[in-house]
Amino acid sequence: MILVTGASGHVGNVLVRELVNRGEKTRAIVLPGEDVSMIELDGVEILRGDIRDRDFVIKACEGIETVYHLAALISIMPTMKKQVRSVNIGGTENVIHACKVQNVGKLIYTSSVHAFTELEPGSVIDENVSFNPARTSGVYGKSKAEAVLNVLTAAREGLNAVVLCPTGIIGPFDYKLSEMGNMIRLFATGKLRIGIEGSFDFVDVRDVVRSEIEASIKAKAGEVYILGGEVISIRELTDILHQITGKKRVNTFLRSSSAYVLSAVSTLYYMISKTKAAFTPYTVHTLTRNYRYSHEKASRALGHNPRKVSESLRDAVEWLSGYGTIKLNQS
Repeated sequence: MILVTGASGHVGNVLVRELVNRGEKTRAIVLPGEDVSMIELDGVEILRGDIRDRDFVIKACEGIETVYHLAALISIMPTMKKQVRSVNIGGTENVIHACKVQNVGKLIYTSSVHAFTELEPGSVIDENVSFNPARTSGVYGKSKAEAVLNVLTAAREGLNAVVLCPTGIIGPFDYKLSEMGNMIRLFATGKLRIGIEGSFDFVDVRDVVRSEIEASIKAKAGEVYILGGEVISIRELTDILHQITGKKRVNTFLRSSSAYVLSAVSTLYYMISKTKAAFTPYTVHTLTRNYRYSHEKASRALGHNPRKVSESLRDAVEWLSGYGTIKLNQS
């Protein structure tokens, strides 16, 4: 049997359904109270609990051959430090411990490219770049870097564990509205009026899932793989969304200095209004580094073959429209 933590998330729900399609019996961990309609399928056993509960995680890993550890708290807000660390670091420590106790055959840990040590802007990031919480930015990136180090230590001690680092994930089946899904929603509703002069690497959720499964078969213990896609500027990305949706273009793009000032004000607004953050200093920092992430290793070892961003965006918009998150017939 296979265990998936964070099973109701963007990658998680796509992974669960792909595993079911392949005839795998799957145990899915979700938080109490979460909507699980997207993974209520034959062959899926749903467990409600919190990965911060060590005893719960140990029990969940009983009789499991492979664990896909996806559960994480993704936040670009600076006020979430304690919660982010408790889930991303403490939860991962519990999963590692449970895998050892229950003699799990393989642990596939999904981290993030934000965990890598930050180099000079415009640099190429590959798997030779180190993980160092002190040399990456933001609570999320630091927590992911520390968790990766714990997984790699466990691998050196004998646990069959692999680390996967996706870039910016986009695509359909975004039930809980990811960071990128929220950006598409804002664009489609005319609320995204200002962009940032920057770029990022985006990868389709379906391509990530395929490579996750390949990693469970082919990846060697202690290896790290970047699951990247295509680098695209934010200006190009919003132009593609304009072409897909027919909505107004974003015509104003700020350079980093101006963007930082505006993002600080925006962060205050998000904190007061308790709305989903989309434009914070961390967002500006990330998009203006203009890194190039190499996925050559994953392509070579796992057959990682990402599709074009334009295809992913089109499918994401179509799915969000069909699900009712956005309405494309609005003026």
